[in-house]
Amino acid sequence: MTYRDHTKQIRIGSRVIGGGAPVAIQSMTNTPTGDVDATVAQILRLEEAGCDIVRCTVPDEDAARAIRGIKERIHIPLVADIHFDYRMAILAMENGADKIRINPGNIGGEEKIRAVVACAKSGNIPIRVGVNSGSLEKPLLEKYGGVTPEALVESALDKVQIVEACGYDNIVISIKSSDVRTCIRAHELIAEKTRYPLHVGITEAGTLYSGNIKSAIGIGAILYRGIGDTIRVSLTGDPVQEIRSAKQILRDLGLYEEGIEVVSCPTCGRTKIDMIDLASRVETMVQNYPMHLKVAVMGCAVNGPGEAKEADIGIAGGDGEGLIIKKGKILRKVREEDLLAALKEELDNWTNE
Repeated sequence: MTYRDHTKQIRIGSRVIGGGAPVAIQSMTNTPTGDVDATVAQILRLEEAGCDIVRCTVPDEDAARAIRGIKERIHIPLVADIHFDYRMAILAMENGADKIRINPGNIGGEEKIRAVVACAKSGNIPIRVGVNSGSLEKPLLEKYGGVTPEALVESALDKVQIVEACGYDNIVISIKSSDVRTCIRAHELIAEKTRYPLHVGITEAGTLYSGNIKSAIGIGAILYRGIGDTIRVSLTGDPVQEIRSAKQILRDLGLYEEGIEVVSCPTCGRTKIDMIDLASRVETMVQNYPMHLKVAVMGCAVNGPGEAKEADIGIAGGDGEGLIIKKGKILRKVREEDLLAALKEELDNWTNE
């Protein structure tokens, strides 16, 4: 069963998630939100990389008021991330936030929660609620003997009920853990209990190396089960890397059909060209091409020609030279140092066609 086809559709600014809509890619800025110029500059880079929805932290009034100035200069929906102070949620919405992320458990008492929900309801602004493994409530930790998938699901649904009790159901749910297996199982459980769209991610995944591996396994497994309407790959570093990783996960699962996919061989003793450098430069070069193509970069005569023919266009390496192959046909042979330029020329021609 593909759960994402049956979730409730939620509009976040110009973007729709849920109900079978394409899985949306999210990221979060790491600039001070009050620094409008720096935050806008980072968001524009995220947009260029393919980000669909962006989130900014709102810890104080300066950040909340900055939402308006940021919104005027970007082109994707903006989510305000709120903790502890319900007034910041209201102020962020008053300044144009397309969605807010709150934890009803730490936002204040019932009266404060009702005030936040009333403001969201007046503007039909979605609320993302949920829980991370690190913020699970003490009673649930005691009930389940620690952080378990069941505890995460119960906590998240408790928070949903708090918002629903205020007469509002424009809700997105998030349940995140830094443990991959816990996160996968929690999503399996909650998908059977709710029809609200799910925001999927592995929280505190780690650096570019370890975080990418954990996210690919966890997010990939959840999406493969038909679960998840929007994703964020959480990495310690430049958030633009999160977008590239998210696109790759979606592309490999057949859920993203934009941009160029690069496949390359792992190299071996038969390789006679500098495959490692060439493949890296090809991957960088193709990032801004809009068409959906498969590009192969292969290093030797054993698998090279065959694999390259399976791609839309590719390089089959030889001894200090290589073949440019398009749709299974050899176009020409070029010197090793000219391979990248020759491939770019063919991609440019393809774009013009």
